[in-house]
Amino acid sequence: MAGLVPAASRLLSSTAPAAGKLAGKVAVVTASTEGIGLAIAQNLGRHGASVMVSSRKAANVEKAVKQLQEEGLDVDGMVCHVGKSDDRAALLDSTVKRWGGLDILVSNAAVNPYFGPILGCPEETWDKIFEINVKATFLLFKACVPLFEARGGGSAVFVSSIGGFQPIPFLGPYSVSKTALFGLTKALATEVASDNIRVNCIAPGIIKTKFAEALTDNETIAEKALETLPMGRFGAPEEMGGVVSFLVSDEASYVTGETIVLAGGMNARL
Repeated sequence: MAGLVPAASRLLSSTAPAAGKLAGKVAVVTASTEGIGLAIAQNLGRHGASVMVSSRKAANVEKAVKQLQEEGLDVDGMVCHVGKSDDRAALLDSTVKRWGGLDILVSNAAVNPYFGPILGCPEETWDKIFEINVKATFLLFKACVPLFEARGGGSAVFVSSIGGFQPIPFLGPYSVSKTALFGLTKALATEVASDNIRVNCIAPGIIKTKFAEALTDNETIAEKALETLPMGRFGAPEEMGGVVSFLVSDEASYVTGETIVLAGGMNARL
């Protein structure tokens, strides 16, 4: 259900952004109602893009859309469970109907239902992690390709994790799924480059979000984690958005198949 916030309430305030480097571009950002996804959607909007935000819960979508529209950004939102093919199709269809096309995909949705030794991970849990974190990303991108081609090209960014380089203790399956995104980025970028479609990836480090609060908000664990950070602090969601906006802009027109690490200097090498 697109347009959760009525059209009459779409504010064109005095704080509306001037035309930016993404003016005229249309973006879809999955899992974008809080944390890193919301910060990315906000940054894209501040640079002039029209943005469709989404998540699994209607209340969260309404809250995020209201927040961003009050800033004067051109956004809309809808419920989307990326593991459901009908939801993915509806997300893209609604975006095209709302703004006339699609130029940018940011795939941020991910799950981690397991915490423990990797050999203890049940098969069904392993399947769920890869279903959402990898397969859904691939299928969503695949569905975007014809829409990108209709606009003469496009750009996608997959949100991975520092865990894809250095597996996080007790988050082995999640970490491996994030490693898979590095390979997916390379494979897709090579295949669609001739169609003027670029595919890149970001690998955030330890970012202060609800997802990471078990680590960042535990004094003992946080202190040990900070010892691995040359910058001596955790990242903020807002520090992810600028890099994504760069990657999907014409400023990065010769960048594809790359993973940018945003981790405060943490080791990042396979």
